[in-house]
Amino acid sequence: MVKTIFFFCLIFLPSILFAQEIDKSLLKGYNTAFVLSDRATGVEVSTDPALCAKRRPPCSTFKIYNTLIGLEVGLLNNPDAPWYKWDGIRRDIEAWNHDLNLREAFRVSAVPAFQILARQIGEKRMKEYIEKISYGSEDISSGIDTFWLPRPNTYPIMISAEEQAALLNKLLDGKLPFSENNIAILKDIMRLKKTDKGILYGKTGSSGSGLGWFVGFVESQKGAYVFACNITGRKDASGKTAREIVENVLISKGLL
Repeated sequence: MVKTIFFFCLIFLPSILFAQEIDKSLLKGYNTAFVLSDRATGVEVSTDPALCAKRRPPCSTFKIYNTLIGLEVGLLNNPDAPWYKWDGIRRDIEAWNHDLNLREAFRVSAVPAFQILARQIGEKRMKEYIEKISYGSEDISSGIDTFWLPRPNTYPIMISAEEQAALLNKLLDGKLPFSENNIAILKDIMRLKKTDKGILYGKTGSSGSGLGWFVGFVESQKGAYVFACNITGRKDASGKTAREIVENVLISKGLL
């Protein structure tokens, strides 16, 4: 009997420890929707269930799927080949004022580059893929090159943290209509950080008006986990801060 209990503990203790609540002191005082899912066991921890189920504009986290669709229809291939040709218009973010390859454009979240890509994909193909993968509200009617961005008097596509995490799980399970090769390319350009405990992959997104996102996954010594986090409640909410929150939670759980 004692041996049985000991064996049970060896198997299930990591999951029990993982399932402990997220430390609210790490959330920096924001209204935080944070979902963290163990890909092996399906065990999930989250913050506020209502916030995690609330749909919001994805902002630049949609670049994950914009990239995949661009790869799938043949508009993109080598992430390090020349891609975006700067139009000479100076924008507030200096990193956008250059020619960029896909890896660079993804890293600096170059909106103009991905707007061009969305127009090249076109409304018909974009809508088909959005529906195939069941991306949030599936509504791209606010504009083929702006539908993922919150703008005055428009209704962008909307998605929740729960939906973002579930979609990433399907993507990594090979259950979405994207080839293994294209998923590998995406994964390569999403890689952000490596520590002695794990490797972090992700994409930030910000609205500039009090919404920050960070979604992605981590491969750690304890296994693989997907996450989705959005923060609101303060004007300074940003993707950068959402990433800081996620990293601190992952560190607290020994995953990074």
